[in-house]
Amino acid sequence: MPSPIASLPRALSKLGICSRTQAEKFIAEKKVLVNGKCETNIQRRVHLKNDTIEMAGAQLVASEKYYFMMNKPRGYVTTTSDEQRRKTVFECFPAHDFPYVFPAGRLDKASEGLLLFTNDSQWAERITAPKFRCEKKYHVQIGTAAYEKILPQLKEGIQSDNDFLVANDVVLVRSGQKNSWLEIVLVEGRNRHIRRMMSALHIKILRLIRISIGTIRLGTLPKGQFRTLTNEEILSIQK
Repeated sequence: MPSPIASLPRALSKLGICSRTQAEKFIAEKKVLVNGKCETNIQRRVHLKNDTIEMAGAQLVASEKYYFMMNKPRGYVTTTSDEQRRKTVFECFPAHDFPYVFPAGRLDKASEGLLLFTNDSQWAERITAPKFRCEKKYHVQIGTAAYEKILPQLKEGIQSDNDFLVANDVVLVRSGQKNSWLEIVLVEGRNRHIRRMMSALHIKILRLIRISIGTIRLGTLPKGQFRTLTNEEILSIQK
């Protein structure tokens, strides 16, 4: 079970109130009280069950949990805001009266496909933490015919900088004279994992689409659209 003790910003995030970055801002602005006293130390450790946390005069309790999936379009970044003014995935949500959620995992700007959002940090951890071994499946179009050695090279692992990157499974979906489609499964996904593997093999990626996380599949959800997860999909991650 996750520890009920956490830093104050993380506690606010665990409660689904706001992100840790937003929480640090509220703490600095002296808007957060712990056990009746104003707390300005972002390193303060609190007990989620035993300590009373208040903000703007109201005791905070865990908010309703939300779970969404989105078909991320290519060209959008997975962040709430961007200093370079690039389009963010949050622009695909309604601008008003939408609950606070955060992405459970990321996709880089050039990638597309399945993204999950929630305000349930424990549920999100089951997707992102390597110890839970949650499978993510991708369809990857590469700019070459899939020569015989590509698949075993990806499954045996490739050294990239200080990381040893491995694909848990690779299947050739179809191959032409100039490009191919691969299905790649990752369990422990590192930053730009697939792109770095292909770069090490001097292979260009034309498209990278995440099609599933665990048993949750992207299906026919249109690009840029989102929907609420079903109870079965939510439970599939919890199990």
